[in-house]
Amino acid sequence: MFSSDSGIFSQMWDGLIQFLDQGLTGATWWQAILVALLLAHVTIASVTIFLHRHQAHRALDLHPIASHFFRFWLWLTTGMVTKEWTAIHRKHHAKCEHEGDPHSPVVFGIDKVFWEGSELYRAEAKNQETLERYGHNTPNDWIEKHLYTGRSRLGVSLMLIIDVALFGALGLTVWAIQMIWIPVTAAGIINGIGHWWGYRNFEAADASTNVSPWGILIGGEELHNNHHTYPTSAKLSVKPYEFDIGWMYITLLKSVGLASVKKVPPKMAFGAVRPVADEKTLEAIIANRYEVMAGYAREMRAACKREIQALREHRGDATVLQAARRWLHRDDDKVPASVKPQLAQVRADHPVLDKMVTMREELRALWSSTNATREQLAADLQAWCRRAEESGIAALRDFSIRLRSAHA
Repeated sequence: MFSSDSGIFSQMWDGLIQFLDQGLTGATWWQAILVALLLAHVTIASVTIFLHRHQAHRALDLHPIASHFFRFWLWLTTGMVTKEWTAIHRKHHAKCEHEGDPHSPVVFGIDKVFWEGSELYRAEAKNQETLERYGHNTPNDWIEKHLYTGRSRLGVSLMLIIDVALFGALGLTVWAIQMIWIPVTAAGIINGIGHWWGYRNFEAADASTNVSPWGILIGGEELHNNHHTYPTSAKLSVKPYEFDIGWMYITLLKSVGLASVKKVPPKMAFGAVRPVADEKTLEAIIANRYEVMAGYAREMRAACKREIQALREHRGDATVLQAARRWLHRDDDKVPASVKPQLAQVRADHPVLDKMVTMREELRALWSSTNATREQLAADLQAWCRRAEESGIAALRDFSIRLRSAHA
């Protein structure tokens, strides 16, 4: 009798040890890590599609089935409250790089935002004024008020239980990966590095950058400069070499009727060259002003390259010009003070580049002016095109002719 009971107890104990070791799935350590990365990817997809593009910017509509899945998943894996996240992000855009921005490296420094971004988020989430001013039109139904908002810790605790049940002791690692994924990728990389280091397609008013053209791990959010240029666009990629995996998921949701896109980045259309730039040309240029300035920047970089080649052919020193090439096409407030003397020297030594910088600012003034009439702006554009085409600078002439073929 005792021996029989002992055998049953031993079997139960061995079963418990096996369960704690491998859980219900019996997964190996590398299988558990792969699952953890997959689950974390679902979380970042939920953030970028639901919280960011749908809730904060209303760039797309989601079917209730998709919307509630994302809400439920984020409750399980992050405990984040939709209203809080949305309000904080909207405030970030409203105050970007200025006092009041909840997580700007320009304001707080890159070290603070990268390493303590989640603490900055939690601190701002307690600001009721932020929630009331920027958190409008977010879910406010019974389940949001009584479960998702009121019991955030319950969700992540339930996720811990599920992970341990599925993977045993390895479930603790799976859960840990899920818990650190958003603080590292969103708070650290996107909010931090995405405003400090990377490349810029557009001269947006803030310091936003694109971290990488292929950021699958961040759901498309790595294309941060594109997003800050066109914040209400559901698609974040604009260049052929950029891949927005979040947009791919939105396209899939749209194909099965679970999403409808409201807006994507504008694209300038070109047709026959008008004899003179008119109000239609002006309308097209203003609507696509970031693309226009990006095109002008390409012309300036090409002009710099030609000047550098000319100097080398005559055995001249192109060191200063090479250093200045990165900044000549940038807005003055984005140029570091230490670089400005070099730019002044380059402009003094290279009349072509000086002329292009001057005319860049004149072109930008067309949409920066707040008191000129539409007719006056059209006349200013015509005058700009005339000066560009009579400048004797091929890059300016060709650019102006292309502008005259722009259509809204």
